[in-house]
Amino acid sequence: MALGESGGGLMHGVEVGPAFEETCEGHSDRPFILGDTNMLKIGMGGRTYLAGLAVAGAMATAAVPAQAGTYAGDMLVRVQGTYVNFNDESTLAGLELEDEFIPTLTLTYFLNKNLAVELFCCFANLDAELNGAKVAEFWVFPPALTLQYHFDSMNGIKPYVGAGIQYIAPFSEDGVGGLAGQNVQVDDALGLTLQAGVDVEIGQGWYLNADVKKTWIEHTVSVNGTDIADLDIDPWIFSVGLGYRFNLSDIFGSRHAEAPMK
Repeated sequence: MALGESGGGLMHGVEVGPAFEETCEGHSDRPFILGDTNMLKIGMGGRTYLAGLAVAGAMATAAVPAQAGTYAGDMLVRVQGTYVNFNDESTLAGLELEDEFIPTLTLTYFLNKNLAVELFCCFANLDAELNGAKVAEFWVFPPALTLQYHFDSMNGIKPYVGAGIQYIAPFSEDGVGGLAGQNVQVDDALGLTLQAGVDVEIGQGWYLNADVKKTWIEHTVSVNGTDIADLDIDPWIFSVGLGYRFNLSDIFGSRHAEAPMK
């Protein structure tokens, strides 16, 4: 049946299978139409969390030099566990993202003792659901780049704030279930990010870290080339993790002594 024909659907010209029709009919006595209150959920596959955390840990370990760490170093690497809380608003009523845990990695380069640039990134697998029935799956690459101000250490405690951008790039989108064989697309998007956090020294260049980010960002979702919704996901991103600070010259070498930046 074509969505948008008599019998209901998202819009004209989008073909769906019987499983998708049964999903809609099983939860409503009226057709599923654009703006319907039937809930379409896009959730991150929890099955990738532990595997991703292991990869992030391996990457961070590979980046740490053999020399002892230093709190005056110009590079800080963190491995984190991150909880993403989406605050969704959509032109399609009921369209939302499911809150999830993901593994993340940050690379922070200190320009001086107070100013730094941080790259936050990960890969994640998301599932699209309609009333509990999976209808699509895809991956995302959501890096965030922020300029930070790190306050001077207060008895080993270093708070910081930051501002920057986040770019979310979905890829490998696949329709499944009732949308099997359909061309499901979620567009790339760029948003504003604000950040605050704290690093706590635990010895020899190691830190415990807690961080929160807020991003404002909007995506467009389409099926078979037809836009079905604009979705403001506007996530809160809460992270805790372990960090290690060192000098890049310990890896690449240097002809001059590094100025301390503690």
